[in-house]
Amino acid sequence: MAIHYHCRHCGTNIGSLDRLSVHSESLGLHKLTEEERQQMVSYAGNGDIHIQSICEDCQEALERNPDFHQHDYLIH
Repeated sequence: MAIHYHCRHCGTNIGSLDRLSVHSESLGLHKLTEEERQQMVSYAGNGDIHIQSICEDCQEALERNPDFHQHDYLIH
């Protein structure tokens, strides 16, 4: 099982954690609401977990340009 993090705004691969056995509590997934979990977390047939997060570049862009929050996808 691997855990893959991708930016939900630009699609960039943020990173992966391979061959780990971790509980959702250690990832902080238990703090998400059910709606957030459905939007941000998906499970592949091979047991991999895909988590949509935000990369540093998109975070900086959103902080500098708050009106960007209205867009689902950013290109940088």
